[in-house]
Amino acid sequence: MMDINKLIATEHMAACEAQEFINDMDSWTEGQARAQARTEGLELNEEHMEVICWLRDFYADCGRPENGRSLAHAMEEGFADRGGKRYLFKLFPNGPVLQGCRLAGVPMPPGTVDKSFGSVH
Repeated sequence: MMDINKLIATEHMAACEAQEFINDMDSWTEGQARAQARTEGLELNEEHMEVICWLRDFYADCGRPENGRSLAHAMEEGFADRGGKRYLFKLFPNGPVLQGCRLAGVPMPPGTVDKSFGSVH
C-alpha cells in the first residue's frame, strides 16, 4: 500500500526543484542571491544577509528540516530578540521560509507553500 505522506512529499520536492531555486549549496554565491532578490523586487541589506546566512548554517548543521513548520519555528526562535516572525516577514514579504530558502540556495522543506508555514503564496 502506498504511503500518502511519502507521495505528497515526493510531489512537493519535485515541484520545488522545478522552480527557480539555487539548490546547490556549494555553487551558491551572494551575487546570485542579490540578483534573484532583485527579480523579486527586494534589495538585500545586511539584515537580509544575516537571515540568509543563518539558513545556510542551519542546513549545514542540521540538514533539511522535516517540514516547513519546523523551519519556521526555528527561524522565529533564532530571531526572537528582533521580533521573531514579524521581523522575518518584514524582511521577506513573500514568506521567510519560501523566499529565504530560495535566496539562500537551500532546498525547500515539505509544506513550504502552505501559508501557515511561512509562505504567503
